[in-house]
Amino acid sequence: MPRYIMLSTLGPNGAATLAEAPERLKEVNEEVEALGVKVLDQYALLGQYDFLNIIEAPDEVTMTRLAITLSARGTMKTVTLPAIPVDEFIARLQATS
Repeated sequence: MPRYIMLSTLGPNGAATLAEAPERLKEVNEEVEALGVKVLDQYALLGQYDFLNIIEAPDEVTMTRLAITLSARGTMKTVTLPAIPVDEFIARLQATS
């Protein structure tokens, strides 16, 4: 199944919610998985982004729906990137040569 990297930045309301209820992170993961994706790994970050999530999803349409659903809440902004395993990437490049 395709993997994606989702970087997120909390807005003021999202940061306030997290400060009051840190366990909300796990609840959001459950909500996300109900949309048909799987959170494989999650990291809190320091810097430009607050979180990095490695997500498995059946397709780009599902990931787009997830990103829009999360952003529509108004508590965070996301950047989503497809993640291609290096061996698969090399194989694809060799196939086109």
